[in-house]
Amino acid sequence: MVASFRSQNTHKWSTPNFSAVFRFLQSGLTSLNRIPIIVYLSDAVLSLYFWLCGLSPCTVDIDDQTTLHFWMAKHRRFSKPDLVMVHGFGGTSQWQFCPQIASLSQHFNLYVPDLLFFGKSHTTRSDRTDKFQAECIIKGLKKLGLDRFAVYGISYGGFVAYRMAEEYPEMVQKVVLVSTGVGCSDEQRTKELSKFGRNVLDILVPENPEDMRLLVQFSTFKFDPLKWAPNFIIQRFIDGIYNKQRKEKLELLEELLLKKADPKLPVLTQETLLIWGDKDRVFPVYMAYQLQRYLGQKARLEIIEDTGHAVNMESSATLNRLIKSFVLQPPNTKV
Repeated sequence: MVASFRSQNTHKWSTPNFSAVFRFLQSGLTSLNRIPIIVYLSDAVLSLYFWLCGLSPCTVDIDDQTTLHFWMAKHRRFSKPDLVMVHGFGGTSQWQFCPQIASLSQHFNLYVPDLLFFGKSHTTRSDRTDKFQAECIIKGLKKLGLDRFAVYGISYGGFVAYRMAEEYPEMVQKVVLVSTGVGCSDEQRTKELSKFGRNVLDILVPENPEDMRLLVQFSTFKFDPLKWAPNFIIQRFIDGIYNKQRKEKLELLEELLLKKADPKLPVLTQETLLIWGDKDRVFPVYMAYQLQRYLGQKARLEIIEDTGHAVNMESSATLNRLIKSFVLQPPNTKV
């Protein structure tokens, strides 16, 4: 089943308001030129916002070499289903999911990990595979007492979420994959990477304002959030978000982009919702239809009109509505 939506990002939250947080961050960032103040102030505001949305920070030692940082529901209510949210390469979980947290936290017990080498998550192990990321999240969730849940992954997080569902079907009940390149062939990957016109690693893990602006241009369709941002502010953001554990982030990307496509990619047994922006330039919409065909009858595809790769930023209200409708719906019920 395929549906198409015209995005209407007009959902109003009772508490708290993301747009107000964004305006505060924007006004604060444009008046500062010292990286510690910029980064720490932004993190503090986002942390307060997550806290007001009912989440608290938690650090879990997976083993003696690996640590994962989570934001999780302060009060786990058994009347709500559990939802794990896995972010992509566009920063930490706080930056990526800020537009969604207030709405989703009203309906789910949220568990939001920072992937390894993002935020406060780290490891001294050499494994850079999405499978290892999935294993670490699963181990962390088990230590937090979670054994059954739905998972939502976006972009790179979609690769990790797919692995979680594939390797741990007894734990993952439903899957939401947004703007992810799971299942693309080597030829397709080469073709799409060539569209960047330069080394894709420099763009996906930007080191300077020019690369950051290019990344945003490829990721968005409706608006450019960096259009009026001065370069020194963008550079401070890069230094605070991307340049921490930069070498390891690049290794994650190299592992993902250079490995051969799996010709025997397992078909998920869970009900799966695929969500795509029709203007996605990173993983074009034909990949969504291709993945839907591969997964078969248990997969449903929703296309959001006039939206690029960053669905979570450009059409968060529509995305939230689709996630809630799918995850809250009883299993095997026809839509």
